[in-house]
Amino acid sequence: MHRRPLLLLLDDYLARHEDEAETVARMRNLIETHEDCLLRTCPPGHVTASAWIASPDRERFLLTHHRKLDRWLQLGGHVDGEPEPDAAALREAREESGMERFEICAAGDRPLVVDLDVHVIPARGDEPEHEHHDFRFLLIAAPGQTAVRNEESKELRWFRNDELAAVAGDESVARLGRKAIALLERLGSGAGG
Repeated sequence: MHRRPLLLLLDDYLARHEDEAETVARMRNLIETHEDCLLRTCPPGHVTASAWIASPDRERFLLTHHRKLDRWLQLGGHVDGEPEPDAAALREAREESGMERFEICAAGDRPLVVDLDVHVIPARGDEPEHEHHDFRFLLIAAPGQTAVRNEESKELRWFRNDELAAVAGDESVARLGRKAIALLERLGSGAGG
């Protein structure tokens, strides 16, 4: 089943975040009941993937000032049929940052989902209102790369970790940032995710 990697990631996430069972259940329901959940044409919503990108020294994070949504967000987007959301998150990170080399945080033999989020995308033009069911990963940029924005972004900027509260415009971004920064601190102290 092409959706099995998604369900395994949800199982791993729920084992670490029992308090987020409701979000996991919403995502599991979409994935199990909509064979086309990996495509943006899936009517109620679809799977997306995003990346919290940390600097090589792990002291800063990269956000994009999204052109259409006019706010600071992590990099990411539609999985477009890709059954492994970590691969989609890496693709989006490369496309939207101009950087190529990243280390993705993993737990054992699977990528580590740092956060899950379900959010409503308002209707726009011919596109009806729908939900994004977002798998979120932590990527650490390799040294010696320069971030370059693409056409989807008004600006691309590195922020210090202590600037998170000031720049995160909504709780979803702030929550992801807090989890990613805490994970980096645990990894830095030798503890696992």
